[in-house]
Amino acid sequence: MKELSSILQQNGIVGAGGAGFPTYAKLDERAETIILNCAECEPLLRLHRQLLEKYAKEIIDTFHMIGETVGAKEVIIGIKKAYTATIEAVKAVMGQYPEVRLGLLDEVYPAGDEVVLIYETTGKVVRPGGLPIESGVAVFNVETVYNVYRALNEKTPVEDKLVSVVAEVEHPITVRVPIGTPLEEVVALAGGVTTKDAVYFVGNIGTGAQPVTKTTNAILVLPKDHHIIQKKLKKNSIDMKRAAACCCQCTMCTDLCPRNLLGHPIEPNKFMLAATCKDVQEPNIFINTLFCSSCGLCEMYSCFQGLSPRSLMAEYKGGLRANGIRPPKVEAKPVGPEREYRKVPMERLMARLDLTRYNREAPLDESAVPVKTVRILLSQHIGAPASAIVKAGDMVTKGQMIAEPGKGLSVGIHASVNGLVTEVNEKYIVIESQEGRAGNE
Repeated sequence: MKELSSILQQNGIVGAGGAGFPTYAKLDERAETIILNCAECEPLLRLHRQLLEKYAKEIIDTFHMIGETVGAKEVIIGIKKAYTATIEAVKAVMGQYPEVRLGLLDEVYPAGDEVVLIYETTGKVVRPGGLPIESGVAVFNVETVYNVYRALNEKTPVEDKLVSVVAEVEHPITVRVPIGTPLEEVVALAGGVTTKDAVYFVGNIGTGAQPVTKTTNAILVLPKDHHIIQKKLKKNSIDMKRAAACCCQCTMCTDLCPRNLLGHPIEPNKFMLAATCKDVQEPNIFINTLFCSSCGLCEMYSCFQGLSPRSLMAEYKGGLRANGIRPPKVEAKPVGPEREYRKVPMERLMARLDLTRYNREAPLDESAVPVKTVRILLSQHIGAPASAIVKAGDMVTKGQMIAEPGKGLSVGIHASVNGLVTEVNEKYIVIESQEGRAGNE
């Protein structure tokens, strides 16, 4: 296990599903069950099911190896029932491994949240504020496991990323691009934008110059006046005043909260009332915001008034953490039968968010993508940033380590192109590719 852990750390492998948790730290002998997350949590995403369908043998063989390494008794492929082509590809391989089984999921949101995924596939409830390993479970993303395969079999570190480019683009596509590629260059691979005042949404509002990281899964290109963008542009101070004026305590935000339905003590409606009235008689109402997963369902789907519980709770969570307050140790309440009737279908969520019209195929294309310049961030993962080991003026080759793991929880960072290092600072490294230099000469 120690050898595999070192390989994963040195090759810069982190959770590619969005969190960016260093994968080597998940190799734990307490993991009796490991789960492969192919739930495609966010609307319009396709890359994980596409990758698993294309590389089913490589991914499942590698996942089986991870299971053997940690001594897991059960290996589960968590996948939505609707992904029929991917399921068939998986079934053709998994028969070799008796401990591997499918964990079929409904097309609901947020099925890819690991706490929800664990309950759906094992029946276990992760302790509020706790880690899955406390329940004897470890969850790995599909692309993460494929990156492990590449590190072990192709000696390739994490130097590129699969990204789906969808919504207001000419030809939606899933592409493999070098880490550090500007978003606008990735969008250009989809034939360019099809709307005026286009905004790039990558979990939050991004700019064209923003670079692709190890956790960039999709770029939603949306018009500036789209509901999602306008929601993100609102100021919390205005949202708080709106909540004070019109939150009617219907409790819909709490009734549909995925974590609340698993017995976690997060009650957005009580927070909205206490925060708007500046009522601190029950401090746990505020402290319990630390149990929020920030899935956004409360403000993007549940609230009929268009209020923003998630955004306001996120601000409070940030303040609590900045002051050293951590989630208290509490036990989850029993899961009630009402949970089954309060799951939010992805189809309805997309309709509510005005995304249904963008639900088109985004074919996987792994062709090499030339780029002129990449800006590679030193912090693309949870934990300590990597420390640069190159300087301006150095020539580097693709796959070369350019930043070594920092102290504590950290991983290495690698060059995604062959070229010249033109800038190094505490936040990023800029490399001008040899192709870009040749074009300028």
